[in-house]
Order: sequence, then C-alpha cells, then structure tokens
Amino acid sequence: MSDLVAQIEACYAQEQQSPQRPVYDPSELPRSFEAITTEWLTHVLCADVADAEVTAVHLGSASTGTSNRRRIRVEYNEIGRAAQLPTALFCKATHELANRIVLGVSTGAFSEVTFYRDIRAQLAIEAPRSYFAAIDLLSFNSLVILEDLTDTVTEFCSHTTVMTRERAESQIALLAGLHARFFGRVDDDPTLRTLADWPQFFGGTLDHGMKEGSNQGFLDGEDLIPARLYRRYEQIWPKTLESVALHRTTPKTLAHGDVHLRNWYVTAGGAMGLGDWQCLHRGHWARDFGYAITTALTVDDRRRWEEELLRLYLDRLRAAGGPQISYATAFLAYRQQLLTALTWWTITLHPAPGMPDMQPRDSTEEFIRRISTAMDDVDSLDSFD
Repeated sequence: MSDLVAQIEACYAQEQQSPQRPVYDPSELPRSFEAITTEWLTHVLCADVADAEVTAVHLGSASTGTSNRRRIRVEYNEIGRAAQLPTALFCKATHELANRIVLGVSTGAFSEVTFYRDIRAQLAIEAPRSYFAAIDLLSFNSLVILEDLTDTVTEFCSHTTVMTRERAESQIALLAGLHARFFGRVDDDPTLRTLADWPQFFGGTLDHGMKEGSNQGFLDGEDLIPARLYRRYEQIWPKTLESVALHRTTPKTLAHGDVHLRNWYVTAGGAMGLGDWQCLHRGHWARDFGYAITTALTVDDRRRWEEELLRLYLDRLRAAGGPQISYATAFLAYRQQLLTALTWWTITLHPAPGMPDMQPRDSTEEFIRRISTAMDDVDSLDSFD
C-alpha cells in the first residue's frame, strides 16, 4: 500500500504546482469546490432538459471529516426553473491530501462513488440520491454530488437521538432489504466484484495505523468499557482478526459497513434513511446488524429488544428474497461481528498520525460504551471457541 500512498502524494504535489482553475469541461473533475463553474454544473444537472442552464453557483458551509463536504445552492434560467431542477446540493469530495490517502487506500472513495453511480438506483431503500459521482483512480480525487436533505428530513441523528422501537424496526427493515437484494450474488456481479470484500477493506486500514490506534483507543477508554471486558485487552486484537477472517468463509452480501447512528436520518414520514456509503463492501450481514443496533439503542433498550430485532431482521431478510437463517446461527454471527464495530470507534478515540479528525468526542465515547457493553453482555470474546 505504500506505493499507492506515494502515487497519491505525487499526484497531489503535481497539482499544487499549478494554480487552481475553473472547470468547464464535463469530463474534467474539479480539484476544489471553488473550481466548479456554472458551465460544468450545467453539463451535470441539465443534461436531460434541453436549453436549461445553471446561471449561478453559491458555495455554502464547508466541513471536513473523512471527506471534504460542502453545500451548494444553484440558480437556473427560466427553463431550468420550470423543470424544477435541484437547487440544493450536498457535495462530498477528496480534495485534500489526507482525505485522498485515507479514502484512497481504504477504497472508501471508490466504494461511495460506485454506490451512487452504479448501485443506488437498484435499491428500494431510503438513501440519498446523487446527480454526479466520479473518481480519478490515479490521484484519488473524487466528487459525489447529492440531493441536500436539510429541508426534507426531520432529524439527522446523533448519539442523543431518541430511538423508539418503531425507528429501530425501520433501521432493521432497511438493512434487510439492502442485504437481501444482493445476498450470495456479490461475487458474480461484475460491478459488485470491483468492491473490496471485508478482509480487503479492513486490511486497507492497517497502513493507517488501525491496529496501534484502535488498541490505544481501547486502553484510553477504560472509563467507558465494562471492567470484565477491559481486563481481557490482550484478546481484543486477535479476536478482531478472527472476526474479519470469518468473512472469507461465509456467504457474502452488499454491506454498508458504517451504520452507526450518526449516518442515519429521519424522514418527514418517520422512516429511517441511511447515508455515508464510504465503507461499502462485500461481507457478512451480521456486522451491519450488530453495529446498527448497538450504536443506535441505549444499553437498556438494546438489552430489551435485541432478540426480537434479530428475529425481525431474519424474517424481513427472508421475505425480501434472502436466505432462511436460524436464530442460533444468526445470534452467534452477531456476537462475533461486534469486534470490528468497536474497532471503528476506538481508532476514532485515538486517531493514528495523519488521520483526519473524524467524529465528535461525545459521540465517540458513547458509541464505545454502547458497543463494548453489548460485547460484554453477549460474551463476544468467547464466541469463537
């Protein structure tokens, strides 16, 4: 992977030697949000409406996490307005070097572009829709332009979101629909085969210091982690690798990979929607399921609803065309797949050198507490014997 990092760094350095310039050619990928022109957006947004044009571009608020994010408001000529073309956009990009390295090596940028460009239209789930998605596989500059949901949803979730049983069941229904759609077929589909499987995706994080950062994050989280589990620190990383390895021998589906509560939103109709598809991969369904309920629910609610939600998931999976899986088999998989859900947050508590700041501290601590408590409750470390 060091060769890939060197390639990304070389491309970025070469870009910095030439000044930023506006982009007009529809085949060219902007290197910054400021480079996006009305002409370029006309090609992107008005292709299906003859004589429609973007007449103005207004850059809104910007933020940076694993990706560079910015809201854009656009104006159209009379034809574009009459066609009710989208005026509110939410953009995700890898313009900065750190973002290109993290999302290039991990395949996260490629995964999200592939989802919005090639897969989203095949899914009958609540998720954002895109107007443009592209990536340069040499420099790993990428850009996804999405509908801005700010004015159409009632809540973008956080660790403080009140999760009712109805909302939890809506999450389960979405995941079952996603997993059933491609269950057992991801290795045969040419497009899906381009996505990393979970061992490959997880392996891509090791060059970023995943082992060292997540181990230190676990140690730093002593006040958050049940004492019994914390005392077994030496087993955490070996069992994490066992959890990852299971994906090589079990039937795979298309999995979201990062279904923590902050990636969900609530629609005006009350349904749960799922965004941020950078960790999309081919893998076992149980990681999505366990990661979702252990971050979304308070400890008490998860303990009360855990079995019923798993049974509901299995029923919905089968009803949507997926396989029939026994509860005993599913519960074992759930216990085993919580390990890397915890890893995703202990590394966030203690980011490795060079990683961008990814999540608010309070959310990170709460998710570590919830996931680790679930692992202790269901004896995850003993599920591999």
